[in-house]
Amino acid sequence: MTRAAIPDLPSRHPLGGQLPALYAADGFAQRFTSGLDVVLAPIVSTVDNIARYLDPRLTPPDFLAWLACWVAADLDADWPQEMRRTAVAGAVAAHRWRGTGRGLVERLRLCADVHARVLDGPGATWSTAPGGDLPGEPTREVVVEVWPAGPGEVDRERVTALVASACPIHLTCVVRVLAGPPDQDGE
Repeated sequence: MTRAAIPDLPSRHPLGGQLPALYAADGFAQRFTSGLDVVLAPIVSTVDNIARYLDPRLTPPDFLAWLACWVAADLDADWPQEMRRTAVAGAVAAHRWRGTGRGLVERLRLCADVHARVLDGPGATWSTAPGGDLPGEPTREVVVEVWPAGPGEVDRERVTALVASACPIHLTCVVRVLAGPPDQDGE
């Protein structure tokens, strides 16, 4: 879809009707302004509907990619349109959690339609005394367990690519695909 040169798009505010009375009966002035109406009608229509253009659920498909750039949403051209719209709608909130386990779980839910659990090491602690014990051994591996959110199967290739794009460079990320939630697998 394009917003330029839409055939037979009527102008909501024809210029000829806004001319002084002197030009109301002038055929040339009316034809000239009707030509301008044809050019301006898509622009006026776009401006009148700007709120809908900025809503990822309603924006035209060709405008969605541009809107995604505004909110720094990484979209894959192979994703279904509804998935791209959902990713753009959730991008701003997702940036808040980028680089965290919660952020990765949310990104996998939005972009791969899977549930996930991130197992990333012994945790964190604090102490009022210097030299306190650290919580376990350091890890170099992050395990991401995923299972289908719906009736379909997990697209392992997509999930692995998403996890790899979010995994810190100093860690190795491993993806485990489960048939269902971890409680059902006995884990």
